[in-house]
Amino acid sequence: MNIFEALRTSHETQRALADNLIKTQGDSEERLTLFKELKLELAAHAAAEERFFYVPLIAHDMTQEPSRHGIAEHHQMDKLVETLEATDFSSPSWLSTAKELHHKIYHHLEDEEQGVFQLAGKVLSEAEKQSLAKGYEGEFVSQRIKA
Repeated sequence: MNIFEALRTSHETQRALADNLIKTQGDSEERLTLFKELKLELAAHAAAEERFFYVPLIAHDMTQEPSRHGIAEHHQMDKLVETLEATDFSSPSWLSTAKELHHKIYHHLEDEEQGVFQLAGKVLSEAEKQSLAKGYEGEFVSQRIKA
């Protein structure tokens, strides 16, 4: 497995959770469960991705700016998650913010898969792609256990 395949696995999970979250209604158990799972998935993914994808890419001129942009988007998503935590789950503004998060997730993942992955493919060796995947997966699991 290479780093791109490892990241896509989490990307698929994030899309599914975000899709299901915006279909929920009110202060329901389903909404709470999906929100907690998405929050955990986003946090573990961001921590592992920054360490084992973006940080190595910052060392290369071609991938430095897209990497910094990706990290900035992680922080934007964190802020939206914090807003959701502080908002009553039955409030109309909660769903509005959840839809904003959904849009940000899709935008971020598309940027990565359609742009950053191609650039990273040019600057990373095959050995690095495999090594980074192992590091990413280990860190991802570690982050999920810590949470």
